[in-house]
Amino acid sequence: MTFAWSDIITWQHFINLLDIVVVWYAIYKLMMLIRGTKAVQLLKGIVVIVAIKLASWYLGLETISWIMDQVINWGIIAIIIIFQPEIRRGLEHLGRGLVYKRQDEDREKMIHELDKAIQYMSKRRIGALISIEMNTGLEDYIETGIKMDADITGELLINTFIPNTPLHDGAVIIKDNRIAVAAAYLPLSDSNLIPKSLGTRHRAAVGISEVTDALTVVISEETGGVTITQNNELMRDLTREDYLKILRNELLPQADSKYRLFGRSGTKHHAHTAHRRKRGRHVK
Repeated sequence: MTFAWSDIITWQHFINLLDIVVVWYAIYKLMMLIRGTKAVQLLKGIVVIVAIKLASWYLGLETISWIMDQVINWGIIAIIIIFQPEIRRGLEHLGRGLVYKRQDEDREKMIHELDKAIQYMSKRRIGALISIEMNTGLEDYIETGIKMDADITGELLINTFIPNTPLHDGAVIIKDNRIAVAAAYLPLSDSNLIPKSLGTRHRAAVGISEVTDALTVVISEETGGVTITQNNELMRDLTREDYLKILRNELLPQADSKYRLFGRSGTKHHAHTAHRRKRGRHVK
């Protein structure tokens, strides 16, 4: 029996492989889109229903199997209604993929305004917590804040975090290059690895990085130090050069990937134990 590569490497097999890759990529993007939202819990419920259906079919439990069939049949309509925010956000992402140039210009402006606010508040030790939505939706946390839907300006960010003002407590969340809400609540991390010297803002920044891919900037009201978290990683006491490089690398698609600091390339480090050498010193 002879073995022929031509029997394996055929056009039809290539099409089948491409079909599988596209489907898995679509599933992966969907999971990234709904991670950190209520849709994750609903998805777990769907998995349970499917598991019950398969078990009832295998064991011959006809009544339970029929009930699960009805739930699945009507569940398609329910899914469209329940997942409406995620479906809308996914379509928005597709639309934004066609206008990268305008998005880059908007993000350049956003970085400039963030820099202006960070410099002002850091020098005056004004505490701040700013979270920027990336791929994972932050709708659950946006709902906890006070709606602003405003253009991003350094002056507005500064005024928001001035002590003893109505909006200074909590986080500002930026979505689609606009300030979505202020005074939002972010989940606090329970990690014992976070230094005791860090307060609630830093715990909230680490907490949101544990459940989403949001890029979060923290300014310490004790020291004025600038911290950035993302993907369960923490970098403290950043210089202006440091945080601007991070912001540009993470927010601008054309940024050189070799400088990416948060797990998109290179070796990944844990948030609370990583020490990075930069210009002869350690950034902790």
